[in-house]
Amino acid sequence: MAVILLVGFSSGMPLFLTSKTLQAWMTVENVDLSTIGLFSLVGLPYSLKFLWSPLLDRFSLPLLGRRRGWLITLQIGLLLAIACMGLQQPKQALQLLVINALVISFLSASQDVVVDAYRADVLKPLEMGIGTAVYVTGYRIALLLAGALALILADIVSWSVVYFSMAGCMVLGVLGTLFAQEPEELNPPTSIKEAVILPFGEFFQRQGLFQGFLILLFIVLYKLGDAFVNNMSTSFLLQTGFTQTDIGTIQGGMGLIATIIGTLAGGALLSQIGINRSLWIFGILQALSNLSYLVLASVGKNYQFLLAAINIENFCAGLGTAAFVAFLMSLCEQRFSATQYALLSSFMAVSRDILVAPAGALAKSTGWSFFLLSVFLLHYQGYSYCHSLHPGINN
Repeated sequence: MAVILLVGFSSGMPLFLTSKTLQAWMTVENVDLSTIGLFSLVGLPYSLKFLWSPLLDRFSLPLLGRRRGWLITLQIGLLLAIACMGLQQPKQALQLLVINALVISFLSASQDVVVDAYRADVLKPLEMGIGTAVYVTGYRIALLLAGALALILADIVSWSVVYFSMAGCMVLGVLGTLFAQEPEELNPPTSIKEAVILPFGEFFQRQGLFQGFLILLFIVLYKLGDAFVNNMSTSFLLQTGFTQTDIGTIQGGMGLIATIIGTLAGGALLSQIGINRSLWIFGILQALSNLSYLVLASVGKNYQFLLAAINIENFCAGLGTAAFVAFLMSLCEQRFSATQYALLSSFMAVSRDILVAPAGALAKSTGWSFFLLSVFLLHYQGYSYCHSLHPGINN
């Protein structure tokens, strides 16, 4: 569990550095809002990681084994790439910033493939609830540093120093990998053909073709509304009049606590009511929580409403994440855990990184009633598919 906490931290560190924190930097540099919205496309590797995940299942590096060897290589690469972000200038050289952010996204998506596979390999069925909660806790602590602390530091020091500091935090992930034990090998793929074809074939053979596609569609839609809100929330709060320190302290600090509480509560409830019911109940709460931002938009700069909105949204997001991650893990077969989890989480990333690209333009044309649209137009599209999911999650 300690190792899962540290590698969860390592997984979470790069995400905000190419999304919300980077959006704050670009907003301060007066980059156009539509451009900031389109910047979500640098997260494309998160949606395409299933294309190269078979290589991570098939091949091992000379040191530390199949999982740990890839992990430490990718973590060192991320440390260097994040440090390079400190040399960029968003207003003067946007193209270089895009390239650097894409490199980080590629390395981060690849790291996620290995971390997810490691977690699926080592956690037993009865450990999935607490294992998910521990992983998400580590992930969210990293988001606190890369989000809240980064924004607070940006009011004190330059953005270059902020990114250099965040790069140094990746050392914790390296330590977690060094202390980890390599999972027991269970007949890993022996050829590229096995690594590429068998995982997809096994998934659809086990689920059935029609039901398998319904599951993938459900994964795309489940967090789409949250993805729209998250893509614009930082810019919304800055334009409402809150400072970077306000956002970092409240959204990152209080939001982290609310998310951890929500995740732990979700993990505990999940073991009592099962994955299927959790997906329904937590998903509806996750959808309704977006209305808290709509209320904040109507009252303007108000710290009490900011606290309420952040805590409600993050607590409900924690509930939904606990159920959703456990659901994805339950779909994987251990021989192909890297490839299958990468496929499933890539579909999740489609909504977070690709379908949200018009969010900036939508917010620009509708104002912050955008938050109401995120509830009614996006969330409920996926719920009708929940009854079609495989029987194994009904308990």
